Amino acid sequence: MMMRFSLQKVKNLPALRPQVLASASPRFSTATESSFNHRNPSRVPNLIGGAFVDSKSTSTIDVINPATQEVVSQIPLTTNEEFKAAVAAAKQAFPSWRNTPITTRQRIMFKLQELIRRDMDKLAKNITTEQGKTLKDAHGDVFRGLEVVEHSCGMATLQMGEYVPNVASGIDTYSVREPLGVCAGICPFNFPAMIPLWMFPVAVTCGNTFVLKPSEKDPGASIMLAELAMEAGLPPGVLNVVHGTNDIVNAICDDDDIRAISFVGSNTAGMHIYGRASAKGKRVQSNMGAKNHGIVMPDANKDATLNALLAAGFGAAGQRCMALSTIVFVGDSESWLNDLVERAKGLKVNAGIEPNADLGPVISKQAKERICRLVQSGVESGAKLLLDGRNIGVPGYEQGNFIGPTILTGVTADMECYKEEIFGPVLVCMKADSLEDALNIVNRNKYGNGASIFTTSGAVARKFQTEVEAGQVNRGSNIGGYIENCSELQFHNPYKLASMSPYQFPCHFSHLLAIKHLSQATLTFTARLELTFLPRLKQLLNNGRIYLAAVEFP
Repeated sequence: MMMRFSLQKVKNLPALRPQVLASASPRFSTATESSFNHRNPSRVPNLIGGAFVDSKSTSTIDVINPATQEVVSQIPLTTNEEFKAAVAAAKQAFPSWRNTPITTRQRIMFKLQELIRRDMDKLAKNITTEQGKTLKDAHGDVFRGLEVVEHSCGMATLQMGEYVPNVASGIDTYSVREPLGVCAGICPFNFPAMIPLWMFPVAVTCGNTFVLKPSEKDPGASIMLAELAMEAGLPPGVLNVVHGTNDIVNAICDDDDIRAISFVGSNTAGMHIYGRASAKGKRVQSNMGAKNHGIVMPDANKDATLNALLAAGFGAAGQRCMALSTIVFVGDSESWLNDLVERAKGLKVNAGIEPNADLGPVISKQAKERICRLVQSGVESGAKLLLDGRNIGVPGYEQGNFIGPTILTGVTADMECYKEEIFGPVLVCMKADSLEDALNIVNRNKYGNGASIFTTSGAVARKFQTEVEAGQVNRGSNIGGYIENCSELQFHNPYKLASMSPYQFPCHFSHLLAIKHLSQATLTFTARLELTFLPRLKQLLNNGRIYLAAVEFP
């Protein structure tokens, strides 16, 4: 069934015993009941001070199933008074929560990961209903977030400080990591479970309290996860959930009690949030758009490469920041294009709930129109359309926001379809005469999220990993790990427009360094970055009798 909220029950949710709460959780399941949706769509509640409460707002946004256009639920726009109440609840909960033993906080995370595993199918069905991705992708969405929860279970050792004895005569120096206070997270639509789980589990296990704003397009998973966090034993006020659009985002940026903000989403929103919140003295990490490149060398394993290009380019309908959206064919490898087109034609486009679906719809009518416009702009600029999925029809889901696999070739760097992040199932194909030319194409692009190379040459792979300006680098003859192991983790990196944050390293020279992650499969890289952002570093000097200095790095 769709997300259902019995408001009288929801208001009293924190008082329920865990076994009663567990029995109530089916109201968040997702079987389609279209007659209910049209007559009486449920309202998504806020979570404020440990209570799920209906907003008093009369302004609402419909949460739409992108495969059917049915109204799944309605999301009231949290009022300013309700937002301030959520922040006040988080602020009030912080003193006792920061002094809660780390082992107690860890046990809550152990319980949370157990509950997420228990309800993984329900979470995945809700994601498929609200966001549109296939059930397989939705399970991956939850699982990648679950890995961060599991990482948080080791916070006692992860949050340890440092000690250096006798830095001067009789003087020792210590550094400790302390919670900041009230933190906030602003989430995008494309990973409704994973990205909230990037944010609040690490934050609260460090000792912070948290205000979460899910995407207004698919808030259900965040509410389900918040309910599980409460069931796991998170005290009232430690986690709060509010809803809205620009007004709530600006309120988060401006509120004096919020110390740090994590954001994942578009460039326009990310730069606005970074500028506005950092001007208020807040810590901000703003993880934004991408244009990820894959360089295909002539010596690459053809079969493995084509399979990886299909999965990385068209998986999740291309709606992920680590989607491989641009292919640079070097030399004779361009002859593989026809085989790539034939394999792409074999992918099944259908509603995510259908078992044979390889890719589902895009999130909205507006997103589909934008993707189609960018494809058309490429054609009008001289690119060749080898495969056109813009007018695909899906029987039984004629109203869905479907776009089939689309492949453009002959693309040049001055075309809009190359310069802009398309965020759809579209592969943009370019040609280079040499590896040096291909690297120049990648490095001149304004984005630097991730890049891959397909080759069997160790020397070529090493040159690529050294010279490419991207935060996540994949190399090797079989790059299948890019899609199966890494793509859903959406690593955002301090190169170009991929990320804006001065807190990638907890030390004074952080702005002089950039993280380049070299891997085919990583479970905890994102969580480790969060650990450099959410605690503050305090350095203490001690001469054995009194503390000489205490220096905080903001």
